[in-house]
Amino acid sequence: MKPTLQFKLSQHLTLTPQLQYSIRLLQLSTVELSQEIERIVQENPLLELDDHPGNDTADYRNTTLDSLAEPLSDLIEIPDDGAKLLPVEDDPYIKKAADEPDWFADDGAFHNGRDDDDERDFPQQAAEPPNLRQHLNSQLCLSQIPERDKKIVGLLIDSLDDDGYLVQDLEELVELLPPELAIDIDDLNIALEHLQHLDPPGIGARNLRECLVMQLRALPEYTPYREQALLLVNNHLDSLASRDFCTIKKLLHCDDDCLRSIQYTITRLNPRPGTAFSSAVARYIIPDVIVTKIGGAWVANLNPEAMPRLKINRLYADILKRCHDDSARRLSSQLHEAKWLIKNVHQRFSTILKVSSAVVERQRQFFEHGAVAMRPMVLREIADTLDLHESTISRVTTQKFMRTPRGIFELKYFFGSHVATDTGGACSATAIRALIKQMVNAENSKKPLSDSQISEVLGQQGIVVARRTVAKYRESMQIPPVNLRKSF
Repeated sequence: MKPTLQFKLSQHLTLTPQLQYSIRLLQLSTVELSQEIERIVQENPLLELDDHPGNDTADYRNTTLDSLAEPLSDLIEIPDDGAKLLPVEDDPYIKKAADEPDWFADDGAFHNGRDDDDERDFPQQAAEPPNLRQHLNSQLCLSQIPERDKKIVGLLIDSLDDDGYLVQDLEELVELLPPELAIDIDDLNIALEHLQHLDPPGIGARNLRECLVMQLRALPEYTPYREQALLLVNNHLDSLASRDFCTIKKLLHCDDDCLRSIQYTITRLNPRPGTAFSSAVARYIIPDVIVTKIGGAWVANLNPEAMPRLKINRLYADILKRCHDDSARRLSSQLHEAKWLIKNVHQRFSTILKVSSAVVERQRQFFEHGAVAMRPMVLREIADTLDLHESTISRVTTQKFMRTPRGIFELKYFFGSHVATDTGGACSATAIRALIKQMVNAENSKKPLSDSQISEVLGQQGIVVARRTVAKYRESMQIPPVNLRKSF
């Protein structure tokens, strides 16, 4: 066959780069959006952030769906694409240079000398707490052991995990060490013994049993039931974990009060002694929407703290108005990009507010009575109501948070599957989880409810849930099974 050329006409949808970036802005979280805007502001001189809104804060604090007729004009300044630049004295998006303070003026506030109040200008910062390795090495430096042993102990300290356990086997560690160091297994065992005498107790343990035994031995000898607790941890820790209290009482020859005291002594121990020195970074959430009750109705408002105040830079816009040469072409392009970004940020928050208002409208019972009153709802229901695509609703509800009187929730939390009821209705899976949690919290600890019993109780309330479904919901809430919830 000979190669030939053929023309074919077809229609297909193409996402422009602007539309693709608009979709990306929609799915960013509040923190990611702030980082993206800061990056663009640094690259585009025509765009700037107004960090000092002034006295107009109260004007935009309660931005609701009804106020979208005047779309966030107080929140984000949006110039008209088709309009020309106004004169300097009439342009609302240009801040007069005369209004800017003279940063180089000598008003007496700054001088070369130092006075007694200089210490106030430099607030003291709290020192960073030491981590686990620094804490152990500081003790090791003060110990009276040979320098060679100190170096071997330091090697073991570097092998500890974040919980303070030595997870690597000593024999494997000997094989990894260079032969010229002449370190054998006896040297490592001696170094491990030195390590396990350091603070906190239980550090350097190779398993949970050894960690608990070390902490029990570190307790004073007059501690009540110390010897019985050592015996239980050394020989019957599995029985204690499975809460086989009858077997434990027979093995230890003790009654309920004695076993209760032994259990209390063991549960006071720390199974992860190294976590006290971990530097976990707290994750802060900035809610996008705030829900409040106004006049008996629940209303969704945009959070002003999560909304960037973008505007056009006055200085560069004035330069662009006065210049008409080739040097102004780049500024003109950046001006259009700045206007486009401001409009897309406005559209993002408008979409979030519309979706949040629709969610609040359908989940009024949740805000009144809690999770047990959550109604089943899917993304398509909101998409059909707002005439949006389901993928758009998915992007809006991902990593977007709502602050309510009952706590802060991701918008995804209000969506979930449903379970049929015997009356032909539907019950939300979130409501079923809340009911299961309520029953577990109110159960008798000596006779906890099994998954089958919970399923029967839900069935009596008209909610048809299988036992395995109850087990799935229980595990998702990290509720232990019935044998681990039993006490004596």
